[in-house]
Parts: sequence; structure tokens; C-alpha cells
Amino acid sequence: MTETAIHTILEQRRQFLGFLKRRVGDAAEAEDILQAAYMRALRHEDRFEKDESVVAWFYRVLRNAVIDHYRRRSSEGKAMDAWGRELETAVHPSHEVQDEICGCIGSVLENLKPEYVEVIRAVDLGEQPLKEFAEKRGLSASNAGVRAHRARAALKKELVKTCGSCSEHGCLNCNCRR
Repeated sequence: MTETAIHTILEQRRQFLGFLKRRVGDAAEAEDILQAAYMRALRHEDRFEKDESVVAWFYRVLRNAVIDHYRRRSSEGKAMDAWGRELETAVHPSHEVQDEICGCIGSVLENLKPEYVEVIRAVDLGEQPLKEFAEKRGLSASNAGVRAHRARAALKKELVKTCGSCSEHGCLNCNCRR
């Protein structure tokens, strides 16, 4: 691709962004897709036919990028929905077992982000269904699922840092030194 062709693509940025905004409905997503398409165009410049308009070729790159965007979004949504359904049917420990859970959790929770503490207390410790948690906070089921996953990962990391091997082996009656 010649320097002139690259310059032509960059001059058309506003039109390309408008094209993407109409198709994805979100300015930030459109910007992300455009930046990724610029990178894709540079990596695949060998597919550009010299007798073809560079603008027409780049619109084809953008259409493919939009299709990829929706495919990714669809597969992510399906995976998160499935994970949310799995969490809803998960077996929760009895109250006797919950009373025995590591005493470190309370102090470790204080080190996590407030939104992580909220989801752990509501869903994991409070036995609130994830779907209900999402609805009460105006979140999508997939967003709530991601938040729960990240919260659990952060909790695990903090427990390992605080309790060491005791937490790695799932000790329910932790006697670690805090």
C-alpha cells in the first residue's frame, strides 16, 4: 500500500467512524473497531488490489470488522449466560459449613474493590441468585457474571497472599497467621 493510499484512508476517518457508529450504535465501540481495522489493513495490505479504490477496499475491511465484532459479542454473551445458569444451579454449602468458613474472609474482603465485595457478599455469602443481583443493580447477566468471576479471582489472590497454603487447599477452619 502506498503512502498516498494510507493518507487517503486517514483522511476518510470521519466517514468511516460514521459508518461504524450506524452499525454498532456506540461511539466508543466504533472507535475501537476503526482502530483495529486500521491495524488489520496495515497487516493485510498485500490483499489490496492496485486497480481497486483504497476507500472501497477499506469499507470491505470495516464491514468484516463489524461482522467479527457481532460474532464475538454473541459468543461472549452465550458463554456468560451459560455460566450464569450454571452458577444459579450450583450447590451452596449448608449453614453449618458456612459458619466454619475461614475467618480471614472478613478481613480480606476489606482489601477488595467495593463492587467486588458487594457481589461476593450478595451472591456467594448471601446466597442471592446472580440474575437477581444483576437485576437489582441494573446490570446485564453477563456483566454480573464477569464481575462475580473477577471478584472471586481477586478474593482468591488475597486469601493466598494472606493465608498461604491454607487457602490453596480449601481449609474450612483456617488457623493461619494474619
